[in-house]
Amino acid sequence: MKKPDLSLSNLNELFPDDFSQEQLAKAKTVFLKELAYSCHKFYGGKIATMPKAGVYGFNWFNVWYTPGVSKVSTTIRDNNDTSFDLSNRGNLVAVVSDSTRVLGDGDCTPAGGLGVMEGKAFLMKYLGGVDGVALCVNSYNDQGKHDPDKIIDFVKMAEPSFGAVNLEDISQPNCYKVLDTLREACNIPVWHDDAQGTGSVTLAGLINALRVVEKDLKNVKIVFYGAGAANTTIARLIIQAGADPSKMIMFDTTGSLHLGRDDIKADPAFYRKWELCQKTNPDRVTDIEKAVTGADVLIAVSKPGPNTVKPEWIKKMAAKTIIFACANPVPEIYPYAAKEAGAYIVATGRGDFPNQVNNSLGFPGILKGALVVRAKKITDEMAIAAAYSMANFAQKKGISPERIMPTMDETEVFAQEAADVAVEAVKNGVARIEKTWDEVFKKTMADIQEARDAMGLLMEKNFIKKPDIKLLEDAVKKAVDAVK
Repeated sequence: MKKPDLSLSNLNELFPDDFSQEQLAKAKTVFLKELAYSCHKFYGGKIATMPKAGVYGFNWFNVWYTPGVSKVSTTIRDNNDTSFDLSNRGNLVAVVSDSTRVLGDGDCTPAGGLGVMEGKAFLMKYLGGVDGVALCVNSYNDQGKHDPDKIIDFVKMAEPSFGAVNLEDISQPNCYKVLDTLREACNIPVWHDDAQGTGSVTLAGLINALRVVEKDLKNVKIVFYGAGAANTTIARLIIQAGADPSKMIMFDTTGSLHLGRDDIKADPAFYRKWELCQKTNPDRVTDIEKAVTGADVLIAVSKPGPNTVKPEWIKKMAAKTIIFACANPVPEIYPYAAKEAGAYIVATGRGDFPNQVNNSLGFPGILKGALVVRAKKITDEMAIAAAYSMANFAQKKGISPERIMPTMDETEVFAQEAADVAVEAVKNGVARIEKTWDEVFKKTMADIQEARDAMGLLMEKNFIKKPDIKLLEDAVKKAVDAVK
């Protein structure tokens, strides 16, 4: 057990050596939550607005504001597309949520999602060189219910200020209507990261996991545990990538999805789930233990564990089993327990375990690629291109059962993703301007480096202050006490 340092390079060393793997996993979860709370309070959040233009004398205020800025306004009036050149719109993303499904914590009230939305903006800047604004909105109607049309109207009204919109933490079924309506109604990309983002990174992980175990996507049997926005979109993208839907079975809180689920068919709001009822599970298997028997892959995006996925299910699966336990903040089964049950490859959404399958590997590069070519939307083909981009990047570096994904410190993966997504946008006919792969890659790398250099300078000059090491020590103590 070592004293913490600001690098947080090895979380395991912060805790007693005699902790079991289960105790260690729990302690790390408590530690990260306590430290997050303390540091958010210390900094007052984690995002600020800074000018990117200089003031070299008093009259520059007349340039940046009135009367000089009048020419900018009239130019944009006459051609709205010039707003991408004359304002920050071309590199600005609205991170929009009604906070009805925040991580594993459910409805946190509109303001409750601010920590997550600021977090998305933080990662966009550091990993993709993209500016983001957290916008948590009140979606309640006069009857006190969450109304998807409220979010739709809000995004439509805000569209002229942004180059893209990242929807986040909107509960189902509202999330389906919000995304599908806005993708068609808006002339900028509207991306639902919980759905499309999770789908893209999970597909990337699956591609490489199957490469490691030498199995073909079109032949594997896949069980999905959880049928929310994330897993339904994961399934949809996996099918588009070549999986056989007749070899797929999905479970929600009521049971398995199949053509006999009249409850889903009767509710038009769940049309995405009904699509999967029509395509998957032709034998109408209803028992989870029967479904997992002989299955090659289990993809769980359901409620936080750690005993949501049972070890006995894994024991019934095929050789070289692949397990994705991606609930946050606690996976449905801890990797060590899945391995003990016979799993060959285990992935989670957390960076303190091997094989992190997390949206943070996807959305910074995907959004950057869409922004650079001023895409009007992000197509499913662009999301699949991003998945192969991530998978191929990791494969070139070397893949194994403990490494099927790139890591967030591999900066070039985001630039490669951006370039692959931008090229696919041009191919799909949704780009306003054309850029070559090299142009997008170099632009993205330059913007990422600029963002990191600026942040480094702020830290060096103490404008970003170091948190007191006591905050870390207190978080460790609370974690140890909570586990013991």
